[in-house]
Amino acid sequence: MGEPFRFYSRLYLTELTGLKAGDLRGLLGNLKTLPESSIYYHTHRFLQQHHYLSPEPPNDFAYWIRNILQEEEVGERIASVDTIQFTSIEDLRRKFIGIIEDYMERTGKNPDAPEGYEFHFMKAITFVIPTPHYALSLKEFYEIMQRVSVHSIYYHMFEARLRLKRETNDFSNWLEGQLGEKEMAERITRLDPYTHTLEGLRRRILAIAKRRLDAQDR
Repeated sequence: MGEPFRFYSRLYLTELTGLKAGDLRGLLGNLKTLPESSIYYHTHRFLQQHHYLSPEPPNDFAYWIRNILQEEEVGERIASVDTIQFTSIEDLRRKFIGIIEDYMERTGKNPDAPEGYEFHFMKAITFVIPTPHYALSLKEFYEIMQRVSVHSIYYHMFEARLRLKRETNDFSNWLEGQLGEKEMAERITRLDPYTHTLEGLRRRILAIAKRRLDAQDR
């Protein structure tokens, strides 16, 4: 018998870093030295706050560049970065830096924010909490997935993946590695978690698991 899947949950606190940017150059400079927890916060905050509503992924950096600095081109390029393709915050940081540096070198622009509209950098302090739930089989996994909190789903689909720098999420990693369910694991991996609510992700994962359980019963 393989290792059980142990479900964890998470809580987070938001903390001011004391850093701020008043222009594009200031944003770039801070991006180079910010703690990873700050970049994570400003690229994943919408997921943590919109559990049930369909999220529009408003990257905080892109929002500020487009709406405050009024620089549509570079703001759109930052907004269009496909976050799911990155398995580390450092790689994401380098992508943002490259986009802004390229834009500033090409255009020579360094727009200022109006007074009072500076970008204030925050960071997320995460606390990982064990739950009493664990699964030894696909059936148990399916049953538990129906009742764990959305915070647990968030942790295993997003936070653990970036924290451990894996190519996939915790669910897919366990399903393939411990149960040999490669096809099912791949189907979950192919889900784009950034375009679903957390409840929507739960429903999709449950549907994939139910289909596999029904096939086993035939």
